Amino acid sequence: MRVWTKLWKDNHMLKDIVVVRDEDDTRTHKIFHALEETCNKLDLAVPVWLDSNVNEFKRHKSTKFRQDSFVEEIEFDYMEFMILDE
Repeated sequence: MRVWTKLWKDNHMLKDIVVVRDEDDTRTHKIFHALEETCNKLDLAVPVWLDSNVNEFKRHKSTKFRQDSFVEEIEFDYMEFMILDE
């Protein structure tokens, strides 16, 4: 599974990162591990999955984590998290 994460501010991409998860695990665990790995590499706290994030991710294989998903203040408008391929 490859997951692409992008940080956006004022409609400009600030950073992006692609994480590959090849372990033999469930799809859900791969997604959670990819999010943790991404946040560690970007030096961010792992965001909370709100109901809106879960629903959006189920429909589109992507979601946007905004300030309300983070405990600490973020310096970007949102973090886009999407599956490239499984």
